[in-house]
Amino acid sequence: MSKKNQIQVVIDGKILMISGYESEEYIQRVSYYINSKLAEFKKLDSYRRQSDDRKNILMQLNIADDYFKAKKQVEILEDHIAARDKEIFDLKHNLMDMQRKLDELKKQ
Repeated sequence: MSKKNQIQVVIDGKILMISGYESEEYIQRVSYYINSKLAEFKKLDSYRRQSDDRKNILMQLNIADDYFKAKKQVEILEDHIAARDKEIFDLKHNLMDMQRKLDELKKQ
């Protein structure tokens, strides 16, 4: 098992100590993502007027939405890769069949 890392990050202007098994770079990227989302929301008047609880819920919903969209995109790409793999498999078998037929014709 990897060593647990403790990393200092700044989220929404607050310094936090985060510990986890992920790399420092990864944790910093996650923090950057959270800060980007917060900055995006803070530009909206409707967001700024909400209570802190409501702001947190809106952030959580938005992050969950991003997650499910990314997950769906991964599924689409995996399906695309599987289709390409099948196509390559079929082409290889067709090539082998053609090579076999060519060899038979050369023997005649």
